[in-house]
Amino acid sequence: MMGTGGLGGRRLAIFLAHYMRTRYRREWSSREALERWQERQVQKRLRLVRAHSPFYRELWGDNPLAEWDRFPVIDKAVMMEHFDRLNTAGIRKEEAMETALEAERTRNFAPQIGGITVGLSSGTSGSRGLFLVSPDEQAAWAGIMLAKVLPGPLWKPEKVAFFLRANSNLYESVGSGRLQFDYFDLLEETGKHVERLNRYEAGIWAAPPSVLRQLAEQKRNGRLTSAPRRIISVAEVLDPVDAGMIRETFGLPIHQVYQCTEGFLASTCPHGTLHLNEDVVHIGKEYVQDDPSGRKFVPIITDFSRTTQPIIRYRLNDVLTEAEHPCPCGSVFTAIERIEGRCDDIFYVEQAGGGRLKPVFPDFITRAILAASPVIEEYRVIQHGGAELAIELRLADGVSRPEIERQVAASIEALMRRLDCRLPDLTFANYIHHQGARKLRRVERRWSIDQPRLPL
Repeated sequence: MMGTGGLGGRRLAIFLAHYMRTRYRREWSSREALERWQERQVQKRLRLVRAHSPFYRELWGDNPLAEWDRFPVIDKAVMMEHFDRLNTAGIRKEEAMETALEAERTRNFAPQIGGITVGLSSGTSGSRGLFLVSPDEQAAWAGIMLAKVLPGPLWKPEKVAFFLRANSNLYESVGSGRLQFDYFDLLEETGKHVERLNRYEAGIWAAPPSVLRQLAEQKRNGRLTSAPRRIISVAEVLDPVDAGMIRETFGLPIHQVYQCTEGFLASTCPHGTLHLNEDVVHIGKEYVQDDPSGRKFVPIITDFSRTTQPIIRYRLNDVLTEAEHPCPCGSVFTAIERIEGRCDDIFYVEQAGGGRLKPVFPDFITRAILAASPVIEEYRVIQHGGAELAIELRLADGVSRPEIERQVAASIEALMRRLDCRLPDLTFANYIHHQGARKLRRVERRWSIDQPRLPL
């Protein structure tokens, strides 16, 4: 495991500077002050990117950088198509993909290309994305990450169990002196994780909610004797049905980290509120027109901390919901009520009068399922077509499944009436999910539509 002793002098200085600045920097006096500071950081990054990235230089043309918020928006497909000319390290997509895939095949995640860490996204949208991080960027990321997620100071001894589908030099870099970091491969079975946790006795567990739930079940049946002091949910949407069970089992609040290929985007404050990391990235908001709350948006990311693979005006495939009220912590960073999930998992259902398909957001489905009965322990809802929903349920012992299915059907029907939509055909089955390389998506759309995904 890597500690700060494994960092060179320059990287150690970068690591410590970003840790201290993130953890102890004086808060901005207002939202306006933060936005002025962000603008200065973005302008510095844009000048570097224009000088070193042929793709962005051609995309922006001679337009003044002061108008950057009107530059074209890109997405994963565009980034991957122009990968060779977008990155500033001269790394070819073919070579990077070969390196990343070989690392996943061998489960050896140490190899790099010319000192640059290469990573591969999980590809839940059907296409996998590559990311590149330089040693300096890696050190900066590690400093920022530790400042935001560690409960105590850097010099306090701590053990972290990190559950990932694929390890990376990037994640290994969070080891820092007295901080011990241990990687748990999600392709291994739960029993092995339990044995290691009982020996390792880590104080911090960072894992997808589906894994945390499995560990909670192992705790309840007595096989898992170890217990954390802090729980961090990563990689998947934290669903209420999982959050309640995990909190009840361990007696701890659940912290969250919103980290993806495109950057370290959000983390929870001491009050447990998820805040955008607006000291690392600028996040524009494309608000969703059909959202009655007016608080759902698709993030447009501009990262002012990365140069090797610049992320400028990058549209994520996620929907977030802003918090309705300010967080008691007083931070000027945007507070997030919920990460809804992927745009591709928004259901589209025909309106009652026929014709137009109407978006039905994942949280609407979640609330309808959970409101139907308190005996629902786990669920999945999959839309296979415009008029077909498959619902998987795991229920408490000793309850009548037909009765609960009737209650769920009635709750879904009531939701569709409120939204003025036709009720799709509903089929029910037992809940099944095998932990492994595929993320758990409790609300999932498995059919494509011809119209735009979201009216923005």
